[in-house]
Amino acid sequence: MKKFDEAYPLLDEMYRDGYFPDFLVDKIKDLVQNVIGLLETGEKDLDRIQDALDEMTLGINELQDEFAENDSEIETVARESIAQTVDYILKWFDMEIDLEDAIGARDW
Repeated sequence: MKKFDEAYPLLDEMYRDGYFPDFLVDKIKDLVQNVIGLLETGEKDLDRIQDALDEMTLGINELQDEFAENDSEIETVARESIAQTVDYILKWFDMEIDLEDAIGARDW
């Protein structure tokens, strides 16, 4: 079973941008780490992996109001940071899932 690249800074752009409250970026990171945890088990069933990605994405969708309450939003920098992170994860684990499909449940 392959472990994720511990040197890769998840959601780096969001953490570096003061517009995004760290505690909310941490919530997104937790959702992302759930997917990483599944992939680290060696899971190869693309349907199960897509279900985990959908759960992650829907969880991020649910955070939008909380971002707004903290004078922030999931906008261009956030979308790109999340997409870049998910893309890196998929490539790291050699997953044959298109990025647009992986985060297709997004409404941000």
